[in-house]
Amino acid sequence: MKSPIDEFREYLIVERNYSEYTVLNYSNDIKEFENYLAREELGTLLNFGSGVTRYYLSYLNLQRFKPRTVARKMSSLRSFYSYMMQIGLVKENVFQEIHSPKLDKKLPKFIYFKELDLLFNSIDVTTDIGKRNYALLEILYGTGIRVGEVCALQLSDIDFYNKTIIVVGKGSKERYLPIHDNIVNALLDYTEHGRARLLAKGQDGSNMSLFLNAKGGSLTPRGVRVVLNSITEKAAADIKISPHMLRHSFATHLLDNGADLRSVQELLGHVNLSTTQIYTHVSKEKMKEEYMSHFPRARRKDE
Repeated sequence: MKSPIDEFREYLIVERNYSEYTVLNYSNDIKEFENYLAREELGTLLNFGSGVTRYYLSYLNLQRFKPRTVARKMSSLRSFYSYMMQIGLVKENVFQEIHSPKLDKKLPKFIYFKELDLLFNSIDVTTDIGKRNYALLEILYGTGIRVGEVCALQLSDIDFYNKTIIVVGKGSKERYLPIHDNIVNALLDYTEHGRARLLAKGQDGSNMSLFLNAKGGSLTPRGVRVVLNSITEKAAADIKISPHMLRHSFATHLLDNGADLRSVQELLGHVNLSTTQIYTHVSKEKMKEEYMSHFPRARRKDE
């Protein structure tokens, strides 16, 4: 019989299509609460006394976790007990009434065009790995898809003729995304030349994953992060990039160049427009920075 955590993990992977990284965070947060209950002899995940939720929130605050970390842990537990209610293992979501700490709005980080050029120019596209890395960087930045979504891409998801890709997002929802000529060319170079040689190094010659690792297996979210770190090191760029930073950059650059907010929402696969609106704040920050840097009287400190 599966444990409650294993049941929840399977639900996040199969039904919610969450990334490996997200599922790991949820699992760790719930396991941490389970360990707390056992250590303090307060019960089990599915059977503990009243008031424990507030004790646990106090405990987390005493551990001096950052407010954002505490909020994430509370969110993980709310989601867990919501699912436990759904499958009939508990009668109520005991974390529903626990308020997470108030958070300051944190603007997402994005990459400037000059930094992106450094990254692209540092990749040796004469090698199989280089062809893959270039195509990977093009598609992450050029479509804004999540790291889990890029790892789930299959060869059949690419429509070179119509210049589109099919992406399976959260909740297994599909969306069609346009790809520009640079992405098409990078993908053609990789799929027609580098990918076959990478596939030959693996044990599964029928692997249809678009992006493969150096051993011919499917590239994982962790592998993508390793690839991006490697590209950054070779570019000697004074930045640390992540798949999500490329997603932020995609959205920010679209809005900076006049894209409609609802179009960006659709491209990113956001359910709510409010999630996309944070990028308008990033654009405003950039606008202010440009104004302060380039308007003559704004630059003159003696005025």
